[in-house]
Parts: sequence; structure tokens; C-alpha cells
Amino acid sequence: MRLNRLNAIEQYVLQKGTATLEDLAKNFSVSANTIRRDINELIQRGQIKKVYGGVSSNASHTPLPISVRASKCSMEKLTIGRLAATLVEDNSTIFLDSGSTTITLLPHIASRQQVTMVTHSLPAMFEASKYSNLKVVALGGIYNPTTSSYFGVSTIQMLTRMTMDTVFIAATGVSLEHGLTNTTYLEAEIKQCVTSLKRRVVLMADHSKFGYDSMITFCDFSGLFAVVTDRLPPEPFQDAIKKNNIRLICPETVSY
Repeated sequence: MRLNRLNAIEQYVLQKGTATLEDLAKNFSVSANTIRRDINELIQRGQIKKVYGGVSSNASHTPLPISVRASKCSMEKLTIGRLAATLVEDNSTIFLDSGSTTITLLPHIASRQQVTMVTHSLPAMFEASKYSNLKVVALGGIYNPTTSSYFGVSTIQMLTRMTMDTVFIAATGVSLEHGLTNTTYLEAEIKQCVTSLKRRVVLMADHSKFGYDSMITFCDFSGLFAVVTDRLPPEPFQDAIKKNNIRLICPETVSY
């Protein structure tokens, strides 16, 4: 009985990334003293560690460099970029999230008229500079070389003053329980800020992102305007998309 609980607690922490002692005690219906004893034993296994207020996975949550991410599912990302571009209209303002997927829509909107792109992504700024039709609003801040983007208080302050029509967002993991998730707090803070502005939020994510959670939730799945992906997502996601009147844009739903 206890061994089963220990295994279940370990898997719970590994899947969520972090958990408080109160959360664990509630979820596994045991006392605070019992959960402390269980945690002390699990730490000896080496998979989890103590942190302030609870425990976390020992797995690294450092995001992969963007150059590495860009090479993964590259053809799928190009498809997503082409499909996502159909949501960009003339005389509109869009937000482009950092990441290797969102940037792929830029070549497909180069011929649009009077489109303004707001972004904190350095690669997006560079790519957009190739197209004279695109107007670029660059959000400054502290540069993060891992994500090739800017973050900080000034970045958030600028975002809250912006008026945008459509937000194109990326995620490290997407689940129905935890929504859109990311690996780092600073990046997730910007994502949470921009998705809370009540604009049309469009998720651009390849098939590998569905059914997985990262460390930090920044947006509920039900709050999306559209999901753009490279193939039909698993059935539970299709059901949630239909239930919440979310547009699903992928090769199977588009007529050529």
C-alpha cells in the first residue's frame, strides 16, 4: 500500500514538475507528517528534490536553444506557419511569440497591407526586417540568449499598453488539464500577460506538444480562439475544441 503511494507521488511530481507539500497531502489523502516521511524516502531515489515550500523534479527544465528547437519537426512547423497566416488580415496588428514555430508565418504575410507585428523575439525581428511591407514594434528588455527574446518589467509594461488584433502564441506543452504550459517563469510571464489581453489567441503547436505538460501554466485551453497544427490532435482535444467553439486549422480541416 505505501509502496504504491510512494510510486504514485513520485510520478505525480515528475509529471507536474513541482508540487507543494499541502498539495501532495490533499491529493493522496494523507497527513502532513506522512507526506514528509514519504518525501524523505523519495528523495533518496534521486528523481525529486526538496525546494522551498515543497518538492520538484530533478529533471532539467532549461529550455533547448532555439537553434536546436528549430530543427525539430521543421517541415511540420512550415505547414503550421502557412496555415496560421490565413488568420492575418490587412490593416491588422499581431503579436508574435518567441519560438521556432511562430516565426514561420512571416514569409506568408509579407504581401499583406498595413500589418504591424509586435514581438519580443529577436529572430522574429530579424526575419520581419526582410519584408518591407511589415511594420515592426520591438519590445525591449533584458535579453535571454537561450530563447533569443527579451523579458522584464519594461517588456510587460509595453505589452499592457498595446492594442492587438491577434496573438500568435507557442507552448512547450499543451494539455486539457493544465492548458498551455512553458518551461521558464520569465517567458511564461510574458505569455500570460499577452494572452490575458482578451485578443484572439491562436496557438501554433505541432503534434508533439499535445498531451504533455511543462512546468508553468500560462493560458487555459478553453480561452483559445484557434489551434493551428500539422495534423488532427488526439480525440479529447478535438472534443474540447468543438465544445469551446475553437477553430481547428490543420491540413485535414483545410480545403485546398
